[in-house]
Amino acid sequence: MGLLDSALGSLLSPAQGGGQSQVTQVLGNLLQQHGGLGGLVTQLSQGGLGSQVSSWIGNGQNQPVSASQITQALGGGTIARIAQELGLDPQQAGNIVAQVLPHLIDHLTPAGQLPTNAAQTPSNAVLAQAVSAIAAKLLH
Repeated sequence: MGLLDSALGSLLSPAQGGGQSQVTQVLGNLLQQHGGLGGLVTQLSQGGLGSQVSSWIGNGQNQPVSASQITQALGGGTIARIAQELGLDPQQAGNIVAQVLPHLIDHLTPAGQLPTNAAQTPSNAVLAQAVSAIAAKLLH
């Protein structure tokens, strides 16, 4: 996992502000492509990750998900696009999405349920705050 940790660290490290803004943009694009948080949650649930997604939204511990599960739920084309945007190979991108997505959805659902504006893509400021919080959780 050293290579994944290195790639994740370089993208999320506060010292790499450009990397964080790149991740923020990629996550914003992912949410927008799926019709906001609600659409992304629906896509993941319909892709076989219903129990995991429920744990990410709920107030308990987040269930893990693998890169192959994320790739299956979102589609190989989506992961390939994310890989291209991040300058990674698709396997690395799938691993990073599998690490970051549970924390993102958890962060965007602090009350343990989808917000009423779940069909909207969160603002870049909200996503940047989420990426900073995710970096703090994953890199410490």
